[in-house]
Amino acid sequence: MADLDGIKVEKNYHLDKPFATGGNFHVKGAANLDWGMKKRLTNIFNPKSGNTVMFAFDHGYFMGSVSGLERLDLLIPQLIDHVDVLMSTRGALRSSVKPGFRKGLALRVSSGSSMLNDDLSHEVVAMDIEDAIRMDADCMAVQCFIGADGQLSSIENLSRVINAGNRYGIPSMGVVAVGKNMERTAQYFKLATRILAELGAHIVKTYYCDDFEEVAAACPVPIVVAGGKKLPEKEALEMAYNSIKGGAAGVDMGRNIFQSYHPAEMADAVGKIVHEKFSAKEALEYYTERTKG
Repeated sequence: MADLDGIKVEKNYHLDKPFATGGNFHVKGAANLDWGMKKRLTNIFNPKSGNTVMFAFDHGYFMGSVSGLERLDLLIPQLIDHVDVLMSTRGALRSSVKPGFRKGLALRVSSGSSMLNDDLSHEVVAMDIEDAIRMDADCMAVQCFIGADGQLSSIENLSRVINAGNRYGIPSMGVVAVGKNMERTAQYFKLATRILAELGAHIVKTYYCDDFEEVAAACPVPIVVAGGKKLPEKEALEMAYNSIKGGAAGVDMGRNIFQSYHPAEMADAVGKIVHEKFSAKEALEYYTERTKG
């Protein structure tokens, strides 16, 4: 085991230098992957911008309908043309989403306790690789609890999914879960995101924090920033802008889109930041102009 004494804390993340092994492929850290992996990653990350707007509506797997997603069959048709990727459970897709959509699919494959349980950190792999193939998933998402009681089991879950996905050319996304006793600091996120990437995750989903540019620079695969709790539109757009400016390859917003008074327009405003380099101010003006009256 590595000696943990005398670890150097101050590091040079070379923020002025781009990732060195990108090759001619637009997804960070994926230049050496095979054709099928690259094809699926291209379904997720726009080849022109290199970025993505994911729409998360997988909250029901532990929150049920109290997440604000009472009628998926009515919500998804409003938003599907305004985002790049749907992040969902298989149950929600099969019951409430028409299969003819031409968007990327991030499929939630881990599951655990409901919100009625104080400890959500003990999850299992809830579906096998064959069902992910049947559903034509572009990546498989696994929740990971670094620093929580369920750390070892969630690392095992992610490793199992990565191994299975590698056999069939399906990327895996490690989702950094922040437990109630963990601080949302750059130090923590640098640890958690790097661990998931080192295990073989092709995408890492995490949260925005101070010094986020160091987190993104130290992670050798694309980071997608979670939207988290509902924020006022101005603050949500500022977070999206700061995330992309700091090196994220996209955002995965749920509540900040579907709980907005104007969900489709909010998704479009986020897309302007992610794909067209709008500032937060420009995106808010875009949103405001389209929601007048």
